[in-house]
Amino acid sequence: MRKPIRVAIADDHPVLLAGMVSLFAGSDRHEIVGQADSADASMELVRTLAPDVIIMDLSMPGDVFRTIAQIGATAPDTKIVVFTAYCSIESALKALDAGATGFALKGSPSSELLEAIDTVMADQMFVTRQYASQVMNGLRDRARRQALDEAVRLNVREKQIVGHLMQARTNREIAAALHISEKTVKHYMTGLMLKLKARNRVEVVIASRLSQEQADARS
Repeated sequence: MRKPIRVAIADDHPVLLAGMVSLFAGSDRHEIVGQADSADASMELVRTLAPDVIIMDLSMPGDVFRTIAQIGATAPDTKIVVFTAYCSIESALKALDAGATGFALKGSPSSELLEAIDTVMADQMFVTRQYASQVMNGLRDRARRQALDEAVRLNVREKQIVGHLMQARTNREIAAALHISEKTVKHYMTGLMLKLKARNRVEVVIASRLSQEQADARS
């Protein structure tokens, strides 16, 4: 039997917080391990409990975007899902840019939040359907600007991994296909994100495509 996903919740609205706790209470796939009501408390919660995923509201007291970046830098194994009523394309892009890998809206069905958790736990990015296309366009535009600055050459193994990413495969699936360890895949993913100046798997794919196009144009 799989261990439940250890979930932390950060929200300063008691009613909404209680609703989320109730949502997970009847699930054997999730375990609530902690709650916070501010950006600073969220950081301390992650530092102390190391949850698998933390659900964060953007309107809490404190600098939430800075905290997202801090969590990403100091606790990379904790996935971050933004779950908020504060909705705009800019806020979604800013949250993803800071290090979140999920962005869901409180006005959406509760099933969307559960889907977001499953998606980020599979090392993929989730964006609420309402904003998905606009956010993807924003990520592409940024990746295109970076690609124009410098064409990056990938080695054979990096190209293989990007190819599997294009098929939306998880790290475990990529490891099995390439006959390497999942730890090695994560090592290559870290290198790809640094080399391509990408923040997540989707940006790796977009940036690698654009960088290759730029390299081809210069050859």
